Amino acid sequence: MFVLIFFGLLAVSVAIGKLPPVVLLFYLGISLLTYLIYYLDKSAARSGSWRTKESTLHLLSLLGGWPGAWFAQQQFRHKTRKQPFRFIFWLTVLANLGVLAWLHTAEGGNYLSTLLGAYRDFSF
Repeated sequence: MFVLIFFGLLAVSVAIGKLPPVVLLFYLGISLLTYLIYYLDKSAARSGSWRTKESTLHLLSLLGGWPGAWFAQQQFRHKTRKQPFRFIFWLTVLANLGVLAWLHTAEGGNYLSTLLGAYRDFSF
């Protein structure tokens, strides 16, 4: 429910013009990627094979993949008992939400417009 509420609020923010649609698409994409990496890491944990570094999981959460990470943690019961991991995970969520809130300000909106404009102007 938590993830659905977040994406609902993000969609409303896009609908009222506070954020461009690419932000919603980015969150969806990185959340799906993060979910997949958690799935693969859980599978690796069960089989005793190569694992994903915790720092990689945290970086993905920080970049906006935390909804996928949170959903994967709940669904796979992965990384739910390690208290230090959970603490850092919630710090990444707060940091990401802080940046998202900043993007709703005039300064953040201008930065995002400049950033997206630079990518629009880039041609091959």
